[in-house]
Amino acid sequence: MRLLVTGGCGFIGSNFIRYILEHYDPEFVTNVDALTYAGNIANVAGLAAQYGERYEFFHADIANADLMDELMRKHHFYAVVNFAAESHVDRSINSPQHFIHTNVVGTSVLLDAARRHGVRRFVQISTDEVYGSLGPEGRFTEESPVTPSSPYSASKAGADQLALAFHKTYGEEVVVTRCSNNYGPYQFPEKLIPLMVINALQDRPLPVYGDGLNVRDWIYVDDHCAAIVAVLLNGKPGEVYNVGADTEMNNLDLVHRILAHLGKPKELIEFVEDRRGHDRRYAIDSSKIRTELGWKPLHRMEEALPATIDWYVANREWWEKLVP
Repeated sequence: MRLLVTGGCGFIGSNFIRYILEHYDPEFVTNVDALTYAGNIANVAGLAAQYGERYEFFHADIANADLMDELMRKHHFYAVVNFAAESHVDRSINSPQHFIHTNVVGTSVLLDAARRHGVRRFVQISTDEVYGSLGPEGRFTEESPVTPSSPYSASKAGADQLALAFHKTYGEEVVVTRCSNNYGPYQFPEKLIPLMVINALQDRPLPVYGDGLNVRDWIYVDDHCAAIVAVLLNGKPGEVYNVGADTEMNNLDLVHRILAHLGKPKELIEFVEDRRGHDRRYAIDSSKIRTELGWKPLHRMEEALPATIDWYVANREWWEKLVP
């Protein structure tokens, strides 16, 4: 079985490729990535040598219909797993058109090419951010209204609806996953955890938006990868599956944990003006995927966060190339 994994040089995509090649022999993976700012070829270094013909890389923009046609003619793919996305909220506020190009137009091109070339399954990787902001109580379910707050989340919501429409209109086996905040190795340094770790290691200020009390639901990236595999193999077409680890934490507490692990002073924290449209709280109800597909997270933040911090400590050469 061969998978087309788009955005496979990004954080979650590269971890997914490593996960699938390690745990599901003899899966074959074709990785497509445009290598924009968050797509880093170093994230998949060594895979071709380690896995041989089971892994290949194709440098392309998913919004290029001719290239996607060329690729899908080359192989008979069982499924497309679409990670490809511009995903940094601050950048979407400054330049929303790039997010529409990749997240909406690119998804449309992939869906159409997959339909015409007989690809059986299409897994659309989305985010809990499409639901907008929660109050102090409750959790997002798959039935929660989609009310995005940023150009990024709006583009992802649009892509989700487009994917689900392809199921209703053409019968394409589309499944959508919406996951909470991920952490782990190979995450682009603009994201909260690597940014805080890297700044602390360099004794630079740690910028925290607003009062730092925005709450996120955190999940270790390998647990997310396992959930995607469960949905890929057994998810019901036309359905949405929320993925979360029931690990809510406000940003300030998270930063304190990072500083404590590194032995750095809290005085490095610098509160900065809050981001426009900054959602106050996210929390995911993942009972559907747990009940229907038997998935559950295996990593606790008490162990996985220190291990993640230690990865960035041990891999300075990786992130120093990305940090000005």
